[in-house]
Amino acid sequence: MKILGLTGSIGMGKSTVAAMFRAEGVPVFDADAEVHRLQGPGSPLLPEIEALHPGTTHPDRGVDRAALRKAVWGNDEALGRLEHILYPALHKVRRRFLLRHRARPLVVLDIPLLFEKGGWRKVDAIAVVSAPAWVQRRRVLARPGMTAGQLGHILSLQTPDAEKRRRADFIIDTGGTLTVTRAQVRRVIACLSRSGGR
Repeated sequence: MKILGLTGSIGMGKSTVAAMFRAEGVPVFDADAEVHRLQGPGSPLLPEIEALHPGTTHPDRGVDRAALRKAVWGNDEALGRLEHILYPALHKVRRRFLLRHRARPLVVLDIPLLFEKGGWRKVDAIAVVSAPAWVQRRRVLARPGMTAGQLGHILSLQTPDAEKRRRADFIIDTGGTLTVTRAQVRRVIACLSRSGGR
């Protein structure tokens, strides 16, 4: 089994690309979706999160994401403590995913902070989803409640797109049509199937 790490900055189209890999029959581990689940109703992590940030969880609804975001926004220490709760649980889920699909020739780990949190060391190849900066900005600012200031803060926490592209084995450009992007995804799959990764 070859493991492809899929990453990209906010607004680059990574979710769309991940869906294209799924459509081609490649199992995809969605780290963001798993974090949401770990913060959802009934999660065993809720008491720890509540103890860390009182008033940010509800037994029947899980984490109040807006309240939690406000609690850690701009506070690296608070964010680090939250990650100390979430990441060990996330790693266990990822290990189960890899075990479940161990007979498959290729799997994708969709991890937004692949470079920032060291996940790049645990994959066989890296695909970076990218688009022109103006396209990224237009996409992100079209999201409800998003501001230029918030976008700037988020980007300051992420490895710059140019650096991600430099470190990538594959670059998937989403600045064009979906047909063009899908063709790039198929080329990545074909290349890894042929070469066996790095």
